[in-house]
Amino acid sequence: MIDSIAKASSEGGLEKPTRHIIDWKNPDFLDEDKYEEELRRVADACHGCRRCVSLCNSFPTLFDLIDESETFEVDGVQYNQFESVIDDCYLCDLCFMTKCPYVPPHEWEIDFPHLMLRGKVIKNSKNKISFRDKVLTSTDKLGQIFSRKVISSLVNIFNKVKLFRKVLSKLFGIHENAKLPQFVSKTAKQLGLSNQVSDSKYKIAIFTTCYHNYNEPGVIKDFYDILKHNNITVEIIKDDNCCGMPKLELGDIELVEKMMNKNLSKFKKYVDDGYLLVAPIPSCVLMYKQELPLLFPENKELSLVSKAFRDPFEFLNLLNNEGTLNKDFDTELGDVSYQVACHQRVQNIGMLTKKILELVPGTTVNAIERCSGHDGTYGVKAETHEIAIKIAKPITKVFKESKFDSFTSDCSLAAHHIENSLGNMQAPEHPISLIKKAYGIKK
Repeated sequence: MIDSIAKASSEGGLEKPTRHIIDWKNPDFLDEDKYEEELRRVADACHGCRRCVSLCNSFPTLFDLIDESETFEVDGVQYNQFESVIDDCYLCDLCFMTKCPYVPPHEWEIDFPHLMLRGKVIKNSKNKISFRDKVLTSTDKLGQIFSRKVISSLVNIFNKVKLFRKVLSKLFGIHENAKLPQFVSKTAKQLGLSNQVSDSKYKIAIFTTCYHNYNEPGVIKDFYDILKHNNITVEIIKDDNCCGMPKLELGDIELVEKMMNKNLSKFKKYVDDGYLLVAPIPSCVLMYKQELPLLFPENKELSLVSKAFRDPFEFLNLLNNEGTLNKDFDTELGDVSYQVACHQRVQNIGMLTKKILELVPGTTVNAIERCSGHDGTYGVKAETHEIAIKIAKPITKVFKESKFDSFTSDCSLAAHHIENSLGNMQAPEHPISLIKKAYGIKK
């Protein structure tokens, strides 16, 4: 009986998961012998558990390596074989937040995503990152080049030409069936949006993010219109850069630090002036809420900025809880199929998008908490696109069975990847745009 209780207590607890600081400046962080020792320790625990097998391709890859080895155990896997496991991890964090029973404060202290991040940092330190991956994660530079007049139109046209996509796939490793972002010639920062309200309790500074600045500025305009409709002071941050998440996924923490420092000087001015910071991409919000503070815990400016960051629906829910959210909706949304983005789930704010959407009369939201598999670049690369589509299949299966009026995700890239998986039968609508539609605000 005592042995049974001891065994049960070792298999997890009910305490809140604890994230430890990422000690990436410690020389041991890049020590491959010490990394291999930790990697094998964690892999052995995962091998005996396997609860995460359906989340992404990292775990099936890991388990296949073990099962196909001569010993059927972790010691039968060569160290260099683990690289494929690391490459398949796109830091969605769902294993840590929703599946793993051994996360801190458990004595085994397993944090699989940050272990994979360490592997990516080691790979980056050895200059093993491909030119393609460096280009794909340089979102600011891509946006600045392809959002120019004439060029944006040409890029959008060529991206729809099958022959061009076949050539792009062979020469650059971009899957010919992957849905690529459309570029605009007038970015969100060029829209001249500003709304000053003298008696506004809250002031919002919108961090447009690379994607919504260069690819879908309409979502920024829609959120601006929603805030204006609620008598909120709004400003668009204009001289920022990428949040750094794409480079973090390559393990280039030094570049992430440079990008962060440039943004901090801009963001803190707004925070000091009483603004909350809001970004429409969950990954960008999570970057400032969690990842950067774990990487740079002693940065006091970052701490202040981090506390000021909000998800769009986190802020709308704040207004709703205070009784100040304008609920004068005049358009029903019907049945909405909704994919809950991974990096929004990791923020631990609850399903607030669903809650706010269902304030609209005649609206039912069918939410599914499964990863889309896109991850910004994972879903477009030639070697991983089909895997990403496979990961999205449980979502598309539920969506097809629900007979939705519209489908949505807080992550626009995830939504378009789901659109691709659905056979491009219908374009997604961002939940922010759905709220604007419900208000009846004209475009």
